[in-house]
Amino acid sequence: MLKRGQVRWCNFPTPDRRRPVLLVARDLIINRLGEVTVVQITSTIRDISSEVFLNERDGMPKACVVNCDHLHCVSCGKIGGLVTSLSRILMRAVSAAIDFALDLSVD
Repeated sequence: MLKRGQVRWCNFPTPDRRRPVLLVARDLIINRLGEVTVVQITSTIRDISSEVFLNERDGMPKACVVNCDHLHCVSCGKIGGLVTSLSRILMRAVSAAIDFALDLSVD
């Protein structure tokens, strides 16, 4: 069962590859739709406000970031095995990074 906060493998179309993603869609809708909103995770670390740093302590194989500038909707059929699940504290940081990345504030 897919759940928000899980890091899972995702098969992206060519020329990309299989990479880890963070599921960010709300739990009530994830398993009702054929697609799920995810954020790509990458080992390219730029140290910007739209990134959340992860490492071995968080269950990742190596240092990486949740890159909130790369939100995608992907078919649930492309979502693979579980890598880890992020803590509530890290998910709050992801929420703040998504807010920063999208800058949807209305003046």
